[in-house]
Amino acid sequence: MIEYIWLVPVFPLIGFLFNGLLGRKVSRQTISIVGPVTVGLSFAYVIGAFWEFIHLPANVKPIEVVVFNWITSGSFNAQAGFLVDPLSLVMLLVVSGVGFIIHVYSVGYMHDDPDYPRFFSYLNLFVVNMLILVMANNFLLMFVGWEGVGLCSYLLIGYWYEKQSASDAGKKAFVVNRVGDFGFLLGIFLIFYTFGTINFREVFTQAHGLPVGDVVVTVITLLLFLGATGKSAQIPLFTWLPDAMEGPTPVSALIHAATMVTAGVYMVARCSALYALAPISMTVVAVVGLATAFMSASIGLAQNDIKRVLAYSTVSQLGFMFLACGVGAFIAAIFHLMTHAFFKALLFLGSGSVIHGMHGEQDMRKMGDLRGKMPITFGVMMAGTLAIAGIFPFAGFFSKDEILYKALIDGHVAYWAVATTAALMTAFYMFRLIFMTFYGERRWDSHVHPHESPPVMTIPLIVLAVLSTVGGFVGIPLIQGWNLFHDFLSPAITHVARPEVHHAMSFEIMMMLVSMGVAIVGICAAYKMYIKQPELPAEVTAKVPVLYDLIYNKYYVDEIYDATVVEPIKNGSVFLWQEADSKVIDGAVNGTAWLIDWFSTVIRKLETGYVQNYALGILIGVAVITGYYLGR
Repeated sequence: MIEYIWLVPVFPLIGFLFNGLLGRKVSRQTISIVGPVTVGLSFAYVIGAFWEFIHLPANVKPIEVVVFNWITSGSFNAQAGFLVDPLSLVMLLVVSGVGFIIHVYSVGYMHDDPDYPRFFSYLNLFVVNMLILVMANNFLLMFVGWEGVGLCSYLLIGYWYEKQSASDAGKKAFVVNRVGDFGFLLGIFLIFYTFGTINFREVFTQAHGLPVGDVVVTVITLLLFLGATGKSAQIPLFTWLPDAMEGPTPVSALIHAATMVTAGVYMVARCSALYALAPISMTVVAVVGLATAFMSASIGLAQNDIKRVLAYSTVSQLGFMFLACGVGAFIAAIFHLMTHAFFKALLFLGSGSVIHGMHGEQDMRKMGDLRGKMPITFGVMMAGTLAIAGIFPFAGFFSKDEILYKALIDGHVAYWAVATTAALMTAFYMFRLIFMTFYGERRWDSHVHPHESPPVMTIPLIVLAVLSTVGGFVGIPLIQGWNLFHDFLSPAITHVARPEVHHAMSFEIMMMLVSMGVAIVGICAAYKMYIKQPELPAEVTAKVPVLYDLIYNKYYVDEIYDATVVEPIKNGSVFLWQEADSKVIDGAVNGTAWLIDWFSTVIRKLETGYVQNYALGILIGVAVITGYYLGR
């Protein structure tokens, strides 16, 4: 099956073409089948390829499947080829598996949408590009998928383009990502200039011969990371992701939680051979990830829109993944990427179920006491919340705890302390969401009649809840041979050379207990403030109004960007338009036309059409010429 791995993106491509070209000519039921089934076929094929791969001899792994030579120009050669190794297979399973579940959910969530075919064609196209991104065997083909998912993100964020806020959010995401993509593209140029190839395996093989701290590799990795900050919403390019919640909730779950936003993490892990040679870049990745995790978690404390809470949670969790990459724990980063895909897709789809049952309401202040009205939604969201909070035995406990532990043993106690504080805030704001939505008194309007979602929506939620509950057991720490995820992924990752540090098992267990204890403290604090003493949040806010305003207004980052970047560029553009374009460029063109018109007007007066005038002109000419010769 591996030799035909190119079929994996072909299946959803067929769905995109069918729904895009014929969607308005066929029944809604047909679209409801074609959209999810084509992604389901990709998932089934990936499972088969995965099974075949794990039974292959070690000496034939990894495998490159070249479909055709794509671009050849002088010494430059780019193939349309796919790399099948443990890292790409993990990503393929996550993208196709979670993507299939979300497609099924979308059938119920979007059933009344008038542009139903357009939605599924865009969603299928996104899966095509995401699959290309994670399967590519070279940087340029990865960049094609990278740009493709960016395009689909723009289309799906602004899907309800009649709304000004949705249209603006789509444009904002597109523009902000272009900044990061420019850095990524420069990184690819420098890779080819340095190594003479853009093929992953060839580049990484040559990189092994370079010294640690090589300047060129450091520049390359920083440029690549700039691309990752845009796609994965890290400081300073994170502001687009919360606004992206203007898109339909399944879009938020698939693109802005489970798959596309993790592309930057995947890219950094894929380039672990380069980052292992660039300690400066590793430090930058860790610091940016840590700052993003802390800042976004603090913003999430004060948000009232249920989807925006989850959006800032996503940004924060992505920061944890980059922290792991920065301390050399690339496998832990991918592990958290996988478990995060389970529980964050679950939480977003669960919020969509709440919004569906509340007839479009997203403000948690207008909810409350919904657990009796939506018991399935409540149960699955509780599972997802326990997972993201890091409570044993849910999936997030294993992956987040490993990141915190790796940060500590790497010698960065400050990293561990700040990340642990971010984890505390995560547990608090996520249970704040649960308590404000499902507990307390009823705060919804009288015309709203909350109800449970249909099975086509709740069954995908249950599947994701199961994965969020047991998904972490593939990476059980401490016991030799039980960390299946680490053992499987290890051959695809270059391990950073660090001084060996050995800790007793009791120390590791103690750190696990500390990690979970911190989460429990956050949960208890949320319980006290939103269940036991619901008047307490207002009292706390009144005591620190400046701090509350700061985090409620998201540290005024958007306002700062508007004042320092957007408005100066806008005003500069207006100046260039009015002064340089209108007066200089247009003035030169229009002035030339005016001059020719004036000169033509003067010359035209000599052409009167009267014979006597022409005869007089001839006579004067003869007189002048005769006078000239007589004068000589």
